Formats: sequence, C-alpha cells, structure tokens
Amino acid sequence: MTGTETTGRTPVATTGRKPTGTTGRTPTATTGRTPPRGRLLARTAVLALLALGAVLSLLPFAWMLIAATHSSSELFHSPPPFLPGGELLRNLVHLQQTIGFGRVLLNSLGIAVVHTLLSSLLSAMCGYGLAKYRFRGRGLLLGLVLATMMIPLQVLLVPLFQMMASLGWIDSYQAVILPFLANSFGILLMRQSFLDFPDELLESARIDGSGELRTFYQVVLPCVRPQLGALVIFTFMGQWNSFIWPLLMLNTQDKYTVPVALNTLTGLTHVDYSGLMLGSFLATLPLMVLFLVFQRQFVAGLLGGALKG
Repeated sequence: MTGTETTGRTPVATTGRKPTGTTGRTPTATTGRTPPRGRLLARTAVLALLALGAVLSLLPFAWMLIAATHSSSELFHSPPPFLPGGELLRNLVHLQQTIGFGRVLLNSLGIAVVHTLLSSLLSAMCGYGLAKYRFRGRGLLLGLVLATMMIPLQVLLVPLFQMMASLGWIDSYQAVILPFLANSFGILLMRQSFLDFPDELLESARIDGSGELRTFYQVVLPCVRPQLGALVIFTFMGQWNSFIWPLLMLNTQDKYTVPVALNTLTGLTHVDYSGLMLGSFLATLPLMVLFLVFQRQFVAGLLGGALKG
C-alpha cells in the first residue's frame, strides 16, 4: 500500500514528517529551565532582598528626619524616640539664626553648580583631545593624568594655600572653585567615552565645513550625554560634600558652605545634634533631586562601557 506500512504493527504514516515527540527538541522536563513556580519563587526572593536593601538604605534618612523633630536632650532618652516630635519648626528657626542656613545653602549651591559646569566642560574637552587628536607626547600626558589620581589631597593643601595667598584669593569663591577644575577622573571617563566615537562622523563634519568647536559641541557632545550626565553627578556630589578646602579658604561666616557651617554646630562643650540632623537632611535634598533628574544618564553612563565589546 502506498501511504501505510502493513507489518502487523500500528500503522505509521509515511508522509515524511517525524512522529510526535521526535521533533529533535528536548522535552520540556529536560530543558534545564526553571519551572514557572521556581521562577516565581526566585523572583520573589530577589524582590524581597531588594526591598530589604532599600529599607536599610533609607533608615539613616528616616532617623535624621525623626531626630530633626526633637530637641537635642530628647535624643538621649532611653529608649530614644522612634516617632516624629514637635520641635521641627523651632529647630529650623534656631538653625537659621545660628548659622544662616539659607545663606550657606545658596553658597554651596552656587559654588557646586559653577564648579560642575566648568569642570565637566573642561574634562570633556581634555578627554576629547586625548582620544581623537594625534600629537607627540600624548601617551606621556595621559600617564601624567593617571599619576595625579595617586596624589592625596593632603599633599596639595600647603602649596595650593600658598598659591591662593599669593594671588590674594583667600576668603573668596574663586579660590574654592578654580583649583580643582581639572578632574583626572572626569578626563579619563570622557576619554574612554570618546574612544568609541566613530572618526568617520568627525571627518564628515569637517568636510561639510564645520569647525572644531562646532563639531565638538553639536556632533560629539550629544552622543556622550549618558557619560556626561554621570560625570555631572559625580562632580556635583564631590564639590557639594567638600569640606577641608572650603574650611581653609573661607573665613567669613556669610561665605561658608553647608559642610563648613554645620561644623560650627559642634563646640567644645555643646553639640547641637538636632540642628546637625536637620541641616544634614536638608543638605541631602539637592543631591536627591540631581540624581532623580539625571538617573537615566547616570545608569547608562556607568553601564555603557561594560556593555560594549
């Protein structure tokens, strides 16, 4: 018979198709994949760990906020308070009267913004030059930039202080902003970003008559926005939290930054813990806002180099 074998066994169609179960695929039970229930349990465990980590990371901020609503004496009760109190407004008024917190907050914000903009632009330009221009001594210059990362800040304090004193910049904002504009970390970060930028686009822009600065600002920079956003966050955080150098440079209380002003709350015989907690909590808010604004660029900038082959 043409379509069926008659060997006494169950007839098998001879249409050229493989019987069911012999498609060459491994059965579901032997694929090594996690069963749906196992995947659900694994995902639940991961989410639980992430939730626990988030709660633990938020505990210091929650304690700062709770401590800011109590007086300093109430913080040393046994047991300590775990619920908000009613001293928040009084502590805020006392903080403003003691150190002029609104003024020093604006000082820190202005210094950090100006420093971040100038330092990020300078780092991007230096990184672009080291990545895309060929000149004699480029490797030596790159080695010097790397070497500066091994020099601790404490070694530079005395010569930098003498330099600022010779320029007459003591107790001025430019003395806080200018000395650390050339950030070796930022230069290396931007150089690595520009190394992957195709040279063909640069040549096309130059053929079209675009100058070097226009090519840099309109063609190159928009393509490295994630790395630039990550650099902006790192630079702003570093300048916002800077303490030693502003402490040496600024002598007038009206020019203090937030870390320097909060340091004045710790005296020899008395420490205003409530004021410290309130000031520290308020000082973290600009950093949180900055991260929320640039979080997509920050994550993409950190992972961009790892995802490239």
